[in-house]
Amino acid sequence: MALRLVGDFDLREDVLPWLQAQGAEGGIADIWETNYESLRVLNVERNGNIIYTYKDDKENVIFGLFDCQTKQNKHLYTFEKDLQVISCSINSEKTLLAASLVQSTEEGRRNELQPGSRCLTLLVEIYPVNNVKVLKAVDSYIWVQFLYPYVETHPLSQNHLLLISEEKYIEQVHIQVTQEDGDTVVIKNCDHLPRNRIAEDFVWAQWDVAEQRLYYINLKKSKSILKCIQFYADENFNLMFEAPLDISLRDLGFKLVNFGCDYHQDTSSKHSTLCVFTNHTGSLCVCYSPKFDSWEQITYSVFYFHKGYSKTFTAALGSAGSPVPMGITFLNLGYYVAVYLPGHFFHLLNIQYPDLLCHSLFLTGNNKMFDVLPHCPLQSLSNSLILNWCSGTLYRAFLDQSYLLWFLWNTSLDWEKMAALHCVLSCGQDPCFLEGQIIQWISENLAACHSFDLLQEFLIASSYWSIFLESCSMAMLLPWSSVLTWNTEIPGITLVTEEIALPLMKVHSLKGYWERLNANLQYVKYTKPRLHYHNTVVRREWHNLISEEKIGKRRATAYVRNILDYALKVISNIEARNSEPRLMLLLQEEDHHQRLLMGLMVSELKGHLLSHLQGVGRKKTEQMALDYVSKLVYLICRILESNWRRHKLHPQVLHCNRHGSAAEFAVFHIMTRILEATSSLFLPLPPGFHTLHTILGVRCLPLHNLLHYVDNGVLLLTETAVTKLMKDLDNTEKNEKLKFAIIMRLPPPIGQKIFRLWDHPVSSNIISRNHVTRLLQNYKKQPRSSMINKSSFSVEFLPLNYFIEILTHLESSNQAFCDFEGHDNVDAEFVEEAALRHTTMLLGL
Repeated sequence: MALRLVGDFDLREDVLPWLQAQGAEGGIADIWETNYESLRVLNVERNGNIIYTYKDDKENVIFGLFDCQTKQNKHLYTFEKDLQVISCSINSEKTLLAASLVQSTEEGRRNELQPGSRCLTLLVEIYPVNNVKVLKAVDSYIWVQFLYPYVETHPLSQNHLLLISEEKYIEQVHIQVTQEDGDTVVIKNCDHLPRNRIAEDFVWAQWDVAEQRLYYINLKKSKSILKCIQFYADENFNLMFEAPLDISLRDLGFKLVNFGCDYHQDTSSKHSTLCVFTNHTGSLCVCYSPKFDSWEQITYSVFYFHKGYSKTFTAALGSAGSPVPMGITFLNLGYYVAVYLPGHFFHLLNIQYPDLLCHSLFLTGNNKMFDVLPHCPLQSLSNSLILNWCSGTLYRAFLDQSYLLWFLWNTSLDWEKMAALHCVLSCGQDPCFLEGQIIQWISENLAACHSFDLLQEFLIASSYWSIFLESCSMAMLLPWSSVLTWNTEIPGITLVTEEIALPLMKVHSLKGYWERLNANLQYVKYTKPRLHYHNTVVRREWHNLISEEKIGKRRATAYVRNILDYALKVISNIEARNSEPRLMLLLQEEDHHQRLLMGLMVSELKGHLLSHLQGVGRKKTEQMALDYVSKLVYLICRILESNWRRHKLHPQVLHCNRHGSAAEFAVFHIMTRILEATSSLFLPLPPGFHTLHTILGVRCLPLHNLLHYVDNGVLLLTETAVTKLMKDLDNTEKNEKLKFAIIMRLPPPIGQKIFRLWDHPVSSNIISRNHVTRLLQNYKKQPRSSMINKSSFSVEFLPLNYFIEILTHLESSNQAFCDFEGHDNVDAEFVEEAALRHTTMLLGL
């Protein structure tokens, strides 16, 4: 199953044994076998404490609390009446209990607290048990929720309680408390509790217990307006934003979400479902499913306000005509939102980059996931907490890393591979292990995908998620996928994308989540085209530097030195990541071109981030750029190292005088695919890559294939590789043919060095030709009388004599200076010998 549920709390395991022990002390140990149905969860507070209720043998209503920190149960209060609990909440100091209870009509007549009312909302002093204060006595239902301050280091002198009325208004009650007689806590302003109206005329409201936010919807002229109030540690609160919602809520009715466990509101498929999800990256998603009557398909929408559009999905149900036991359940899983319909489908929506359907995982009812998720209503709380309020079980939900890896290995569909790959990488659990598993899968399935390049997607996605998990501020500026468009239909689901109006922020001074949400909204509003980094500038600048080197033009020394310094830092970062000794000679070669490319990418990425990131210093931005490029090159190194170990290769494969094995050919093939993947994205390769690739090519390929790879730029002839080739191979006819073919394809700067290493007439001939060419480039014809006397030469071939005289004169004069980079100068006698041999061959002598 893509989702793993870890139990945090269970009524049967964490409460029932304690109740039985309490009953045993009172001689009623068996009462809980018959009264267990009355035991149920009422509320989960911000600190994780769970309030539950049950009835004793006299039908008295009892409130208990399970402390999630100490794992201990505590009795809170007992109402010695047969009442039905609607809602309950306790303050952070566990000194005040607010409860809303419903009494029968007959009980209401006899009620001494407030006769004639149907619903009572009470405030109880419970430390120790003391007074009971009636907050509301009305016929409509009331829900209660204490506010929890963000700073809980010391008791507060004032508590704040929300009252949510079925009559569509919300009030905030301010409660002053004081200590008397030691630890006794009492309400100071019991006779008059100040209260103020928070919201009116709303049709739907949701409480975010972790972030202390209230979301609610007003209907204005048949338009739905979503609003959010942020509460703070004191009595202050702010209306943060208003956002129009293009949905009809007429069939929604009055609906509350996460105000405790609502056992009175219908969760069947006959009613609409609506909830708001956020996470720390500044995302804001509104998930909505209208009521549906068809058993053939179901529609649900997600409003990605942080992206500026909504997506409406229509999913075919697993088997036409089969009943739908309940409505859709939306689950908040951090970077993902799960859409779950028991027995039919499970849709894992990527909310960080929801642009393409292939980045979200859609599983149908044939999947074994349905053995994990319960077939009953689930309530999604904050921080990936999920409550099954039928069984009273609280879960913490995680993406199941092991299942996703298994799914990645076994699925045959491209879009499922794409979605599963991103799901695995987003887990953030033991990234080194995850990358190793994915690299193994990619190595065995290089040709398994037709819609995208596996290597490209892994390099881009893994680098993105590694940086994103550390600094989400870079998320909007980095590429997350190698796939920009997706036109292939995914069976069982269709999608319609629409632009939506952005939320209007009501507060100007923003911090934390609100600052990141506002940054996302500003990005959507003002950024066209998108500002994702790409290597176009790097490609152009790199080609300029290489071209200038060829013609002898030099850039500013400080500029080039800075770029190469960045490359050194990247290599240092990669070396620091390696825990095992390196088998391959990567990163050790002075590959000037690849080092330039590395450094340029760091420099350009740093500039890109500085242009668009606000409030981030230059040093931190530079470190972000270094980390990102280091991660990219490290992944390439790791892929190579992994395959080197997997095929059990050793350093002796770097000799050119042996034929390659099947294992070496497999590694050569993977290196070719890596080169293909990085070339189109213009990513840097680790220094030494081209040398190793060429040596393996010499060992594994026939000559005509080898030359074809060289001519088409697949194999790059580095000085290190060709030098090794010249030294390792003897001068057999086959090797001479190979050496000559390679030499003729060398660029001049490298060729001049390599010719000296091959003791062969062909090499000598080339050296002499180059020497003569260089001498004659600036030759000006001199009078015959100035030439050296020909009697010093023994050859009687007049044209050759004349040619040698010219060369001798040029060498002895200051007209030309031949510098062969540390080698001896070529003298006239050597040229004479080479020229005579060449002339003899031409004349057929």
